[in-house]
Amino acid sequence: MKQLSRFFKTIIILFTILFISFSCKQQKEPKLTIATAANMQFAMEKITSAFTQESGIKCEIIISSSGKLTAQIKEGAPYDIFVSADMKYPLELYNTGFSKSKPVVYAYGKLILWSMIDSIKPTIDLLHQKDIKHIASANPKTAPYGIATEEVLNHYKIFDRIKNKLVYGESIAQTNQFITTKATEIGFTAKSVVLSPIVKGKGNWIAIDENTYTPIKQGIVIIKNSPSSSEKKELFYNFLFSNKGSAILNKFGYATKQ
Repeated sequence: MKQLSRFFKTIIILFTILFISFSCKQQKEPKLTIATAANMQFAMEKITSAFTQESGIKCEIIISSSGKLTAQIKEGAPYDIFVSADMKYPLELYNTGFSKSKPVVYAYGKLILWSMIDSIKPTIDLLHQKDIKHIASANPKTAPYGIATEEVLNHYKIFDRIKNKLVYGESIAQTNQFITTKATEIGFTAKSVVLSPIVKGKGNWIAIDENTYTPIKQGIVIIKNSPSSSEKKELFYNFLFSNKGSAILNKFGYATKQ
């Protein structure tokens, strides 16, 4: 009986060791944490899915405005890669020693004017009409698409006339929420949003003349001293610039060549 008891104890110990080893292995599975500007949310979901399928490396996406993500990285957030909505913030990280190399443009964003109210057909002239009381825009202090919106309004010389109607979201994601919930009658957002599977075909939108705002150059940097290995980070970086990565970006309305 004692021998049988010892045998079962040995089996239990072996199973325990195997379980702990398996758990540790699971925890150590390669994973990349990608800080992503809100305008890239839907495109990034497709890109990371394709990357994981090809490489076996899982990805976690952190969505926010480019300005907020930059602040988080400076405060020590464990992000591996920063996919920004502009070049300003990635360049800031490079200049302050948080990235291993200068940012590179991976895409050019496009601005649109969008409404979820069926009776509204978006136009620039419509913005100063009495029926339009609230206009959604990303905050120009934290989101590059907000800067582009302000440039458009200044180009058409209507910023001063409609500035009291502007409702600022801290990122494109919050701006989209204002538009989709009809908290605002109309709003400026990224073209990638209306081409995403979730909202494609909903509401009415027009593309904004690209000559009315500075090209939205969107940059990427690899963060130094982050949890993942350089090899894994380089794999994702190169995938974003590959034919597969570019094809996904193009599908969501981004230009990959200027």
